[in-house]
Amino acid sequence: METAQNISSLTLDVTPISPQDTVSDVAEKFLAKKYSQFLSLPVVDGTTPVGIISRYGLMNIFIRLYGRELYGKRPIRELMNPRPLVIEIDETLTRASQQITENIQFPVTEDYIVVQNGAYRGLGVVVNLLKAMEHQVARHSDDLSKAYQQLQSSQSQLVQSEKMASLGQMVAGVAHEINTPLGYVRNNVDLVKAVFNDLRKLTGAYAELSQALVSDSISEDQLCEIMARVETLVRELNPADQIKDIETILEDTIYGTEQISELVINLKNFSRLDQAKLTDININECLESVLVVGRNAIKYKADVIKQFGDIPKISCSPSQINQVFLNLVTNAAQAIEEHGQIVIKTLADEQNVYVVIEDNGKGITEEVLPKIFDPFFTTKEIGQGTGLGLAISYQIIDQHDGKITVSSKPGEGSRFTVVLPQQSIAFQKTG
Repeated sequence: METAQNISSLTLDVTPISPQDTVSDVAEKFLAKKYSQFLSLPVVDGTTPVGIISRYGLMNIFIRLYGRELYGKRPIRELMNPRPLVIEIDETLTRASQQITENIQFPVTEDYIVVQNGAYRGLGVVVNLLKAMEHQVARHSDDLSKAYQQLQSSQSQLVQSEKMASLGQMVAGVAHEINTPLGYVRNNVDLVKAVFNDLRKLTGAYAELSQALVSDSISEDQLCEIMARVETLVRELNPADQIKDIETILEDTIYGTEQISELVINLKNFSRLDQAKLTDININECLESVLVVGRNAIKYKADVIKQFGDIPKISCSPSQINQVFLNLVTNAAQAIEEHGQIVIKTLADEQNVYVVIEDNGKGITEEVLPKIFDPFFTTKEIGQGTGLGLAISYQIIDQHDGKITVSSKPGEGSRFTVVLPQQSIAFQKTG
């Protein structure tokens, strides 16, 4: 089912009441089958909405002593609410729900009027708007769940080479980061469903009471029994607090989806599969994306200190440069045995941009240091490294006419320095 995107999709064609209609005439209309689902009816003068009258308001009149006799022949203008909730027909569901939540009175006894440039266009039912928001949240949750499943399934395919292995670690980390906000988004959907069920019960009870009040076949004892049930439901369900809970739940849900959106945007910026060839990019932006994508592998091992300078854009392949930085940053985190820090510094001169990645991990011995850029050389345990990461990183930087160097002291940490020219002649030739 296609989810409604704006209020026009939820607007019902309801014939309005004239301000001159009597209270008794309006009460009769509420008894008609076609109006049974509405909490209230709009009062329109010409094409301009001037108010709204609710079942609840009529009930308050008719339960008074001689209420029908005293007020029945009066025009509805005297008893209507002159300040109804009014929503423009092209308003989005999200903005409309926020407007209604901020202005609705409790208990919920009125629907809202839909207008176009001030002219009456129909009536909107609050419960229908809540249902539409529920479908919208559920749809976003399903889309995110599918995206998460796709990330999981792709992980097994990204281990055929060091680049695939790096991407596999990245996908695993992003999937973990997405799973947390996705979990409470789905939980919020279940909570909203529960609140809707309670509001449906209360709306049904009000409808039963309104029909009983205008019925000639209901005894006083039966009427008192129905009113007692309504009062009990109001006390038990506390609709005012439940509406406030819905507002909080929706705010939490929006925050969760924004977190996921940030991860997806940075994942797209990181991969840049559509920009495998030469393009102008700011290295600081690359590093920001790498840190977001690799956050799950870093956050438990080190605090990241960013010392980014004011550097110019350079010509490079973003996807390949991102791969190099992800490899260096995750290697730095893995070199830290407990909890340490990783310092990332960027600076530039007239020809080059420099990136320095330094950790305070266990360091590299003098015997191992000359071999770290050799293909298939690794000091990691079997199954934890292919020995291709630094070799491929060295090759990528070399293709960009740059340099990558390392200095290290055992027990103190390591420093990798990447030098990239602002214009890569070598990569233009090979790319």
